[in-house]
Amino acid sequence: MIWYEEDVKGAELQRGKLAYEPETIFYGSSSIRLWNTLYEDFKEYRPINLGFGGSTLAACDWFFDRLLKPFNPKHIVFYAGDNDLGDGRSPEEVFIFFEQFVCSLQRDFPGVPFSFISIKPSIARWDIIDSIRTTNQLIKTYIKNNSSYYYYVNIFDSMLTPEGMPVQDLFDTDGLHLSVKGYDVWKSILQKHLATILKDSII
Repeated sequence: MIWYEEDVKGAELQRGKLAYEPETIFYGSSSIRLWNTLYEDFKEYRPINLGFGGSTLAACDWFFDRLLKPFNPKHIVFYAGDNDLGDGRSPEEVFIFFEQFVCSLQRDFPGVPFSFISIKPSIARWDIIDSIRTTNQLIKTYIKNNSSYYYYVNIFDSMLTPEGMPVQDLFDTDGLHLSVKGYDVWKSILQKHLATILKDSII
């Protein structure tokens, strides 16, 4: 996990840059880390961006105590699993990592709402789209059956054309990371989601 160290240290420094105590943690891979407008987009929820580039769901498990445990959040928003599948992991393996992550949530943040952003249908990883769909379904089913305050946030469908292919201008030139338009789609979906479940906790 040493190759994540520089980005993890960067995430640790985020707290010192804020003029408030964070209430909504955004955690996960580069889709979170590269969200340059995140603090403005979700300012009413007092966010902190703890994403670190290239991270797998396994790596997010590994750095859980170091990055998340120091906080007392009202909500946790999470995106990961994309890179695990890209590295050749099976949906079942990624789901095991997700279950481990949930165990850490239940241990350290009992009762805290948690939102999992579905794995995106990127152009660059279209060859593993079946694995992405299967992983999303495994996690969606788990959340539905196991917790009333865990949520599956479906961004997947909104990133496809009516023909079921990725909308190209939602992605950067690498076909993997999000473009400004891609983040606008995520922003719209998440704002509606958070407004519904956190409406009573806004200060």
